[in-house]
Amino acid sequence: MAMNYCSLSYSLQLISFLFIILVLSCCVSAAVPRLGPVSRGILRKPEPAAAASESLSKDLKTFFYYQTLDHFNYRPESYKTFRQRYVMNFRHWGGAKSSSPILAYFGAEAPLDGDLIDIGFLNDNAARFNALLIYIEHRYYGKSMPFGSPKEAMRNASTLGYLNSAQAIADYAAVLMHVKKKLSAHNSPVIVIGGSYGGMLASWFRLKYPHVALGALASSAPILYFDGIAPQIGYYSIVTKDFKEASESCYRTIRKSWSEIDRIASKPNGLSILSKRFNTCDRLKSSFELKDYLDSLYADAAQYNEPPTYPVSVVCKGIDRASKRTGTLGRIFHGLVAIAGKRSCYDTNEFNYPSEASLGWRWQTCSEIVLPIGHATNDTMFQPEPFNLNSFIKVCNRLYKVSPRPHWITTYYGGRDIKLILHGFASNIIFSNGLRDPYSSGGVLENISDTLVAVYTRHGSHCLDILAAKKSDPHWLVMQRKTEVEIIKGWMDKYYTDLANRQ
Repeated sequence: MAMNYCSLSYSLQLISFLFIILVLSCCVSAAVPRLGPVSRGILRKPEPAAAASESLSKDLKTFFYYQTLDHFNYRPESYKTFRQRYVMNFRHWGGAKSSSPILAYFGAEAPLDGDLIDIGFLNDNAARFNALLIYIEHRYYGKSMPFGSPKEAMRNASTLGYLNSAQAIADYAAVLMHVKKKLSAHNSPVIVIGGSYGGMLASWFRLKYPHVALGALASSAPILYFDGIAPQIGYYSIVTKDFKEASESCYRTIRKSWSEIDRIASKPNGLSILSKRFNTCDRLKSSFELKDYLDSLYADAAQYNEPPTYPVSVVCKGIDRASKRTGTLGRIFHGLVAIAGKRSCYDTNEFNYPSEASLGWRWQTCSEIVLPIGHATNDTMFQPEPFNLNSFIKVCNRLYKVSPRPHWITTYYGGRDIKLILHGFASNIIFSNGLRDPYSSGGVLENISDTLVAVYTRHGSHCLDILAAKKSDPHWLVMQRKTEVEIIKGWMDKYYTDLANRQ
């Protein structure tokens, strides 16, 4: 009976917590556009066919490592452990005796399962390098939960306090050292790979653990979007640029639509009119609710503007091909239908619903991953809405009774004067970007040295280079991946030469 009571009590606490997050997401611009190699919104990819999934999974073997809860102090509770999931693929590995390499993928703010299917760069290049593949899940996501379960891990700020980037990359170091020891692969070089937040982790890992990783491929990693280094407006400036390049008339229609939404919302029964016009699943409670939904939709389309469909073009074709008699908001609705498909209704909270993964990420953005993204001027196709740090702090205090540390990332990892600083001591990092990705505005787009290189494409989108290769991939994407592989091969060739000379 006591167990049932405790379970009920926790469930009520969790429901209350989720409700607060949903309300704040719908009413306050505290959330920033989600990171991640693939979209989790309207553009999320369908589940792969069973045959394709089975073909991939037959080479994958799942393991669990008993990971230390806290790597950075020696209090007795720090020595607690949790099971951290990692997955390996031995199919093409040349073995420890030949010092064949290890390609390690760093999971980020989501369960590892989707990445095993979507992230193709490792599998596509395993045979070329005779490489062992390892995919490591980030603590507090998927099956890598401290304290035994998600409900215990997410209980409060005291349990969530062990969820941060420094603990995560220390986890990765421990797992990689464990695997190399277990396989007697002491001389096998490790290349770490990550995308988005995982790309940040990969680049930071190479800086902090150069004795573990020979090099890093950091795809679409906005490591300069902290502490005012990159402009707040950068993200939405690129969203605007993407739409304007796709269609000038589409851009003008979207820019005009916000004031039209506000105009109608101000009328008696205006929210009901908007609800019917956009066929929303629930009656709108404010004009912000609709505008936030459309804002998220346009941002998602730009961030994941992948070939061959190019979602931005899909939206704009829907808008532009609407009847000339259709008003501004009618054309906007046609754009929504074009990208989301015909539905019985449209859920304006679609981008805001909490999940276990989003709860963990909300904590991370409320503690150290403070990305000050806003559209602060009239230079974009959006209404001015600057990032307000004070409001953001209030939201986080309300959720966790903990204040964000907006300066910690640049204190711990650096970022300011990056060319001057890293040129002196760092090496072997590829910063890859696509310039149509809004997060590229916080990425490294210039070479820092001969071995700290920026590889970007004009038409690329978020993390496109590390997704699985397709026959339909455009030439520029094929060449971007080829360049990255050649750079990594150069690192390995030098390593093997140095190893041979040492022996």
